[in-house]
Amino acid sequence: MPIKNKGKKVAAAMSGGVDSSVAAALLKRDGFDVVGVFMKFWKDGESGENSCCSLESEKMARLVAKKIGIPFYVVNVEKEFKKKVVDYFLKEYKKGNTPNPCVVCNKEIKFGFLIEKVLKLGADFIATGHYARTSLGNQIFFRRTPLRARKAPKNLLPRLLKAKDKEKDQSYFLWRLNQKQLKRVLFPIGEYTKPQVRKLAKEFKLPTAETPESQEVCFIFGTTNEFLKKYLKTKSGNIINKSGKILGKHNGLYFYTIGQRKGIGLSGGPYFVVAKDFKNNNLIVSKNKKDLESKELVAKNVNWTLPQKLPLKCQIKIRYRSNLAHGTIRTNGSKGGAKVIFEKPQQAVTPGQSVVFYSGRKLLGGGIIK
Repeated sequence: MPIKNKGKKVAAAMSGGVDSSVAAALLKRDGFDVVGVFMKFWKDGESGENSCCSLESEKMARLVAKKIGIPFYVVNVEKEFKKKVVDYFLKEYKKGNTPNPCVVCNKEIKFGFLIEKVLKLGADFIATGHYARTSLGNQIFFRRTPLRARKAPKNLLPRLLKAKDKEKDQSYFLWRLNQKQLKRVLFPIGEYTKPQVRKLAKEFKLPTAETPESQEVCFIFGTTNEFLKKYLKTKSGNIINKSGKILGKHNGLYFYTIGQRKGIGLSGGPYFVVAKDFKNNNLIVSKNKKDLESKELVAKNVNWTLPQKLPLKCQIKIRYRSNLAHGTIRTNGSKGGAKVIFEKPQQAVTPGQSVVFYSGRKLLGGGIIK
């Protein structure tokens, strides 16, 4: 394996966490010419901190690079990150949507700006610590693969696949990748479970072996509501039920999301947020969870990782932690749009979130819920 990969240059995106550290170490072990790249993202003022690129994270990434014996570089993407990710995040909340900034960051920064930069510098591939797989990447390069080892045909289009670890699978966040990007992407830990990754980190003697998980939005220091208060003008209004009866006051529609139960501030509940009426500045709630159910949705900005013919029956995710639902994807007549019809109604379909389409372990594409 090392002889086969000798001379293939890979830029490994390193965040100072255990996943990206092990990804870089596996590439080095398997004979690739590896270069570690740490990205400096935008942070919220002098007092804020971006958890993905804090001073401690950079320190840990440097230590890992030194330990496994690879060059280490820092790339400043503050300007690009602010424009493409943070501004998008605020713009969507201002519209009343609940965006997913990780999806945008993957498309525009990690596999957009960064991949273009490293390819210009002579890299053959870019690798990250995502729990996901690509058919070509795993088939050609990695030992632990469910596919029979054979030389892949040159005209075979790469497929984006779920990770081996079903609990940690992050393919949901990668639906906006295209064929050009997928041909240059490697996900070294996609064939491992999280416990196996931790074990590998210890075997490689990496200083990040016990690094805790990070679950929050990386550029928000504090709570999301505190961040939104800082950048968006808010206006209090009425909380009403579906009949129009006033039940209380809300602090600003931006602070609520469809399906939310906690933090509404009403007694006699539980109440669920079922809609946001921006025209009249009303937050609409209900005690009946059936009021959250939707039989269909419309998606915009649809991207297919492989060409598909519609109508298409597949499995569907409407949020990262939701169960797969069965349904049919149809064209809705608009460019980049699609209509999703569920076999069974789904709860809390939330505008701004990603709806992602699967066929077994293959990720077919996705879109943004309107």
